[in-house]
Amino acid sequence: MSGDRTPAAAPNDAALQAKIERLHAFVADIAGRHATIKFASSLAAEDMVLTHAILSHALPIGIFSLNTGRLHAETLSMIDRVRERYGYEIEQLHPQADAIDEYVGTHGLNAFYESVDLRKRCCEIRKVEPLNRALAGVDAWVTGQRREQSVTRAELHEEEHDATRNIAKYNPLADWSEGEVWAYLKAYDVPVNPLHARGYPSIGCEPCTRAVRPGEDSRAGRWWWESRDSKECGLHVTTIQFAPNATQAPTSA
Repeated sequence: MSGDRTPAAAPNDAALQAKIERLHAFVADIAGRHATIKFASSLAAEDMVLTHAILSHALPIGIFSLNTGRLHAETLSMIDRVRERYGYEIEQLHPQADAIDEYVGTHGLNAFYESVDLRKRCCEIRKVEPLNRALAGVDAWVTGQRREQSVTRAELHEEEHDATRNIAKYNPLADWSEGEVWAYLKAYDVPVNPLHARGYPSIGCEPCTRAVRPGEDSRAGRWWWESRDSKECGLHVTTIQFAPNATQAPTSA
């Protein structure tokens, strides 16, 4: 079943407004902390919240998206919609053609269905390597992750240290609910991916994403043939929180 998963009820107006003001102030503060900072956008709902927060306030945060070569047409169309609405050209990062050719030639175009290792290798080629190129030389990056999205993100912090790249990492929407995300989008008339209205709360590559069923978490449609605790592509690593005496050890997410 793939009904519209966009929440109909908005949070309390006063509470939402306070949360929006805090978000805008936080994102502006992040922009002021670093000489170079980038936002990795999947062009899905959460990331469109941050896109609006950044572009509507003309913040010096570069926005890029990973064009894996396997995205839905609806997702790719969001590049044009952002350009039309905000006059901003989102940078697109593509995988290395030779790495794609080697993977497909050795394993097959859709080998990611065969094992977690082959799926993660595909994600490494199409997502992680381009991400590393996008973040080379920057001081910090921003994501649209939320704790509510899945069990692998339950301990997500707003501020982290990306130990892999030795840069700061921010998740401004960490404590936002799905309802608050959609209330923001509706309040500011932000463009959204039409796949959301067809039951896709989390959107990745077309062959690896399906609509979710009633009662499933928002990332159940990602790599649906795998167990819940393996549903990450390697883009994100949970690391220590920026806090005095933080002792949390890095764990893969």
